[in-house]
Amino acid sequence: MPDVFNPCIVVPVYNHEHAIATVVDGLLAHGVPVILVDDGSNSGCAAVLDQLALAHPQRVTVVRLAVNQGKGAAVLAGFARAAQLGYTHVLQIDADGQHRTGDVPMFLAQAKVHPQAIIVGHPVYDESVPKARLYGRYATHIWVWINTLSFDIIDSMCGFRVYPVAAVSALVARQHIGARMNFDTDILVRLFWDGARVVNVPTHVSYPADGVSHFRVWRDNVQISWMHTKLFFGMLPRIPRLLARKWRSA
Repeated sequence: MPDVFNPCIVVPVYNHEHAIATVVDGLLAHGVPVILVDDGSNSGCAAVLDQLALAHPQRVTVVRLAVNQGKGAAVLAGFARAAQLGYTHVLQIDADGQHRTGDVPMFLAQAKVHPQAIIVGHPVYDESVPKARLYGRYATHIWVWINTLSFDIIDSMCGFRVYPVAAVSALVARQHIGARMNFDTDILVRLFWDGARVVNVPTHVSYPADGVSHFRVWRDNVQISWMHTKLFFGMLPRIPRLLARKWRSA
């Protein structure tokens, strides 16, 4: 990896017209370019994104997908544009205002010190978190610990993280990654399999009362369950390598 650190921020957006302007204002305060990926949003949200790009030329770029393809597809579209523009790292953050934009410098500082690692948010929830979501995440946590044979990944579902662009580009060139709510866990486990180190960073997460959730219980839970199944069978032939990695770390 070249001795340069040139990050950008990618935000997947799907009908978040009420929150995205505040999120972008918080992100721009840190002097890092922002790529907004419009994942087939309605006309009102699309107009808000265009206004943000017009108000902040050279700082905000809009990538537009004609139809909704899912969070993962939107993030990967942002990665493709980041690679075209020569960025070395992508900070991914959600558009709904759950994440604290003030933590961006902390994430980027870790990425600069550990340029080949994945910097992953470890959520610290307040009282606004729905209890069903909080407890439901533990099923995924357990499967991730099984599929990596480690506890290195504290939370694989947090959408606040930093990736090296080169590692992601190499992975997606040979491997299909989940396109929807299965994306965050799928790509993180597979990058871990590729040898990437994971650095967990605590970050406060809140659930706004008027927040927009696009999680579809039946569809997304089926996709997540199928993802865990594929990862489990993908882990089996990797057991010797994962155990050797664990032994070296010890």
